[in-house]
Amino acid sequence: MDVFGVMIGLVLLFGIATLVLAVVGTVKAAKAVAAKVEKHEANARRAVETATLKAKTYTKVGPPAQIASVRLKLRTSLDGTRQVLEGGLAQDGQLGESLALLTRLDAHAAELDGELRVLEREPDTARVAAKLPELRERAERITHAAETMRWAAQDRMHRFADDELSRLSQECESEAGALRHWDTGAGSGSASGAASGTAAASGGGSAGVGGAAGAAGSSGGGAGSSGGGAVRAGLTDGKGRPSAEDLLGLADPLTKLAQRLRKPSTGPSAGPSAS
Repeated sequence: MDVFGVMIGLVLLFGIATLVLAVVGTVKAAKAVAAKVEKHEANARRAVETATLKAKTYTKVGPPAQIASVRLKLRTSLDGTRQVLEGGLAQDGQLGESLALLTRLDAHAAELDGELRVLEREPDTARVAAKLPELRERAERITHAAETMRWAAQDRMHRFADDELSRLSQECESEAGALRHWDTGAGSGSASGAASGTAAASGGGSAGVGGAAGAAGSSGGGAGSSGGGAVRAGLTDGKGRPSAEDLLGLADPLTKLAQRLRKPSTGPSAGPSAS
């Protein structure tokens, strides 16, 4: 009975743990989906606001158009800087500090954008004309700070790319030199061949006239063999295969018999025939 109760308790504990894990996983998944939806919603809202500001700069005149132009320039500068910094963060960790500064700068830009939005709805044109230069000057300072970081990050990435390209070019040149090592080997081989040819020529010159005469005497018989040896027959092309007499060992006896038959007779019958 006690063992049965322990088993039931273990099963209940396992079921409760599974239920808790399922609840925790569901909550985390729901939070992740909500964060993603919120991010996409914020991006969509920002895109709509940017399109609206662009339309206002073309459709309105006077202070409303100027305010829309200031807001659009501020928004565009910050967005461009954020894209550059986030794009290079994977290759350069030092850009994380720049992103932190950009986040602080973005907070000031959001506060300024709120003031510009309020000023855009201000019916008093005199107040708008009085406040707009100050707000424009603040926007220019924020824009200049964002552009400075963006240009610095671009120059930094360009410099790193140039350094990497220089190292890669040097490695490619070294590899090309290693692949051309046969040039030096061919040069040494040709030099050794020329030296051996010179030595052979000098040795042949000291052989004398007798060796030359012997070579001339044997040139008639060796011409056929040298001519035949110029082209090497293959194993399977059907050329240079041994005959049946060579295979049976009858080539030499047959040749000797033919030579004996061709010799002139020196017996008693040779005299009458000659007279």
